[in-house]
Amino acid sequence: MYKRLHLSEEEHNRFIEDHPNGDLLQLTDWAASKKLTGWYFRRFAIADASSETRGAATLLFKKVPKLNATLCYISRGFVCDYHDHALVEAMLKEAVVIAKEEKAYAIKIDPDIPVSEYEDALENLKVLGFKHRGFHDGMSKHAIQPRQTMMADIDKDDAALLQSFERNNRTKVRSALKKGTEVYKASREDLPTFVDLMKETGERDGFLTRDITYFESMYDHLNPNGHMELFLVRLNPSKVEESVKSDLGKLDKETQKAEKKKDGSKKDNQLRNLQNRKAKLEGQLKEAQELKGEHPDGIILSGALLALSGHKAYYLYGASSNDYRDYLPNHHMQFAMMQYARDKGAKTYDFGGVSVMPEEDSPHFGLWQFKKVWGTEVSEKIGEFDFILRRPLYMAAEVGVPIFQKGKIRLNQLRKEKKDRT
Repeated sequence: MYKRLHLSEEEHNRFIEDHPNGDLLQLTDWAASKKLTGWYFRRFAIADASSETRGAATLLFKKVPKLNATLCYISRGFVCDYHDHALVEAMLKEAVVIAKEEKAYAIKIDPDIPVSEYEDALENLKVLGFKHRGFHDGMSKHAIQPRQTMMADIDKDDAALLQSFERNNRTKVRSALKKGTEVYKASREDLPTFVDLMKETGERDGFLTRDITYFESMYDHLNPNGHMELFLVRLNPSKVEESVKSDLGKLDKETQKAEKKKDGSKKDNQLRNLQNRKAKLEGQLKEAQELKGEHPDGIILSGALLALSGHKAYYLYGASSNDYRDYLPNHHMQFAMMQYARDKGAKTYDFGGVSVMPEEDSPHFGLWQFKKVWGTEVSEKIGEFDFILRRPLYMAAEVGVPIFQKGKIRLNQLRKEKKDRT
């Protein structure tokens, strides 16, 4: 019923982009960018009796150190209709053939399909011999890709898009648009600026950051075909000065109007409030004028890598400066990237992994708070599956190595504790 089909790389990627279950991580552009970290890839496609393409997969392979074996990882694949069980079985058969040629000990998949709509697929994959690794939290270290991500529907005009945000976030976005920041599509030459921002963000938030070669590899492979863009946010002192002067003018008119009111506590309170606002604006004006003298061309406050694949957009990496955070550069940037992605044909905007409704003392609470205010909903994916080809090696790689690594970490901790006591 189904047969192997040879597609050009362009045809392969077009199928991935057009398919409802397609994903950025199944593009050959993405796979090629992984070469820097030791992966290589192969691909295949499946057609029905009429030679119509019905499924495709990009298979990543990585050699296991000191063993004559590889891991086969089909990230966010297969790309096919998972309700068609015969098709999924045909996809698996082709994957097994290639995986065995590459001496893989297992095939790992984590399809981009919602569990609520594909309960039959979950059971079918188990029947085919896949081992389901469980319904992990979106920030779990036990999964390669987050099972839970925050998705926003961006298939709407600007007014409706803004209205979809939570009320407080709408206010912040509207304010950010008037504060004098500019969001622009940057170039490869701007990657060092972005990496500097990433380092600053990592130091502030306590996480390790990637080397510039990682981002260069991603950009070089994904940008030429329109699958990735770098955005930066510049604080423009001249625009800030213009905006503040405009607000001061409006405030003077409000003050004149208030002064004509009858004397009383209400009038006094209003005038006091207006004076406080004026003092704050005058401080901002002074700051803008000083900034204009020091940085006449402006200063970069934020940056992000936005990825695109067909009807889906992905917020991959974001970074921001510790300075001038009151100008809300990230809010301006997110809204602008949503607009850009929509205008390029995207219908959804993926904010990435999240721990759903964590406790306030959770290290993931701040991330949840940020991602939930953009008109997002939780996308609960079906999870990660392993198809074991060489069980002894699988047990060694998936069970033995993690135990050894945990033991090594614990041993180092004990050594440090002993050293601290002496």
